[in-house]
Amino acid sequence: MPEDIDDEDIKIVGNLFVVASKIAKDLNIDKGYRLVMNNGSNAGQSVFHIHLHMLSGRKLSWPPG
Repeated sequence: MPEDIDDEDIKIVGNLFVVASKIAKDLNIDKGYRLVMNNGSNAGQSVFHIHLHMLSGRKLSWPPG
């Protein structure tokens, strides 16, 4: 979970964003997408390890949800 990230995790956490960028290019969505990381059950997290959701294909409305 994000609150468990410490200095030893900087490289791997940064690599999540590098890989996400490559995936976006592979999926031809690199012109517009968002990355979401839920943290805790109050944020909607249901799988309790660090992972990113990549969302694309529609505009974000406000307020989100």
